[in-house]
Amino acid sequence: MMSQFDKFDLSGFVGKHLVYTYDNGWNYEIYVKNDHTLDYRIHSGIVANRWVKDQHAYIVRVGESIYKISWTEPTGTDVSLIVNLGDKLFHGTIFFPRWVMNNPEKTVCFQNDHLPLMAEYREAGPAYPTEVIDEFTTITFVRDCGANNDAVIACAASELPADFPANLK
Repeated sequence: MMSQFDKFDLSGFVGKHLVYTYDNGWNYEIYVKNDHTLDYRIHSGIVANRWVKDQHAYIVRVGESIYKISWTEPTGTDVSLIVNLGDKLFHGTIFFPRWVMNNPEKTVCFQNDHLPLMAEYREAGPAYPTEVIDEFTTITFVRDCGANNDAVIACAASELPADFPANLK
């Protein structure tokens, strides 16, 4: 049977800005910048206040309003998210290398300004045993910001107003 949707059409996902909370309480934010790039920032959890722009990602559509995003960070952390916009939930799997679990504070920064340092930490390791976080999330905020909007995620979470994201239009 053929799909009832165009699996190559990402137009319903590109430009989405989403805030979501893992079942463990970690709060994250992601902006789907285009069909192969995302920006994100982390509000709480072991790497809270880390933020990243222009992360290369593999983005595919797997259902009418369901998308999958996967990427490998310069830290060596692998992430895979299933985003179900229709039901406002994600399922996320994060594969943290051991060095990130042992010293998460080393990654708390604007990562783009520290790529060589992240690579140095990654290469020094240790990589194993990997820590796997495999949980559902609840989408708490969604808006459309259009593609390639560098203003969507432009500072650390600690620099946002106290009423974020309620202050957004």
